Amino acid sequence: MATRVCSYSKINLGLAIGPVRPDGFHELATLYQTLALHDLVTVEAKPSTGESRITLTTNHPQVPTDARNTAWKMVELALKRANVTAEVAIHIEKNLPVQGGLGAGSANAAAALNALERQLRLSLSGTDRMELAAEVGSDVPLFLLGGAVMGTGRGECVEAMPDLPATWCVIAVPEVGVSTPQAFRDWDERQTKGIAIDESATLTSPAQPDRLEELSHVYATVLRDGPADFGFIPETEQTPDTSGIVHGRSLETQQGGLEEESSERGSTWNGLAENTLLALVRTGIENDFETVVFPQYPLLREIKRLLMGTPAGVSSGTPGDSSGTAFYAGLSGSGSALFGLYRSEADARAAQQRVQASGCKALLTETLPRQEYWRRMFAE
Repeated sequence: MATRVCSYSKINLGLAIGPVRPDGFHELATLYQTLALHDLVTVEAKPSTGESRITLTTNHPQVPTDARNTAWKMVELALKRANVTAEVAIHIEKNLPVQGGLGAGSANAAAALNALERQLRLSLSGTDRMELAAEVGSDVPLFLLGGAVMGTGRGECVEAMPDLPATWCVIAVPEVGVSTPQAFRDWDERQTKGIAIDESATLTSPAQPDRLEELSHVYATVLRDGPADFGFIPETEQTPDTSGIVHGRSLETQQGGLEEESSERGSTWNGLAENTLLALVRTGIENDFETVVFPQYPLLREIKRLLMGTPAGVSSGTPGDSSGTAFYAGLSGSGSALFGLYRSEADARAAQQRVQASGCKALLTETLPRQEYWRRMFAE
């Protein structure tokens, strides 16, 4: 019987770009957060005595169905790492936008690994899983943790952070394609020429290595300290297990998941999330890509304003004070998807309607804490 896995998405609550490394990648400091929006990845595998054989199908014409696909790459590498051969059939039911900054392809790879392990009763170590994920792509390792995750290096060095409570979120999906390599090139050119940063786009200063280290420390400190009511469990050494939920050091939160009533979640949980996010805003958390992407695509800046509910001429990076506005909004990754976080379902729906009225697709969802991320992982 095949294994079907929810392949969740992510946003970047903040992303600071550092200098180019010797390997050609940029140093990054980013705070990932998983979302309930997801693709579905189905894997059916059986051991074979000959060479491994992989096939991949999908409902989306732009998704590659050969070795270029991240899920294919992950399965191929995992079989080699486990020293087993198998016939593997992968199907990706694509619901998320392709190349939208939500990590869909990376999540597909992590989901394929989870499904493959269950199908073949494999039990790769946490180290093996993380090394495989980093080899496939910079964003893949975060999906082996879920929840709030700090990413450094090129984004692949991950640490599980204390979770924010589940929070209403709107994802805006413009019909604009943003090239991540080009965005990095534009960033490098801006730094080389010393072009002044557009303060209406972001509050983040050009990121140097010490700045990245400082931001990572500040973000982690804010999340670990948090409002007193968060009830964080002290940091402990987790025992690796076959579920792949957490390997190595992790910080968990005591929370009841997403089963709480919407009214309670909106009044209490989102209040805690808002306090923490606003504390992060005060540290200067932003997405550096906004400084180069927004001038190239002014529509994206306007959509951010719509998500915030901010009148024209007012900085969209500032917290909203009235009902119906977001307490935080930004670009995810290099885009083109943007997100807004809201105090209540009503506020989120109002923002969704504002964005849709402009002609842009908008999706209503919630942030997904780590416990719920894994509890819902394997679809029935």
